[in-house]
Amino acid sequence: MSNDLITVTIKLFAIYQEVYGVNELMWDFPHGTSVQAVCDRLINEYPQLSPWRDLTRFGINLQFVSPQTILQNHDEVVLIPPVSGG
Repeated sequence: MSNDLITVTIKLFAIYQEVYGVNELMWDFPHGTSVQAVCDRLINEYPQLSPWRDLTRFGINLQFVSPQTILQNHDEVVLIPPVSGG
């Protein structure tokens, strides 16, 4: 039996959490999806997040990764937008 989708947990922080109103999402993606596609999907649902597209850093399973990193089933993805200090 073949499953064409993987399930990932997405941890939301700062502006992403504010916009979505939750701190975690669970989404399915096709095999071979990059972590950048997670950000793209978030921004597609909430276009007001688009200013953060090129500023967000990505983590998978507690390690920083490049936007092109391919997701694996049950990965935990973290999107880290820039945080202003004060």
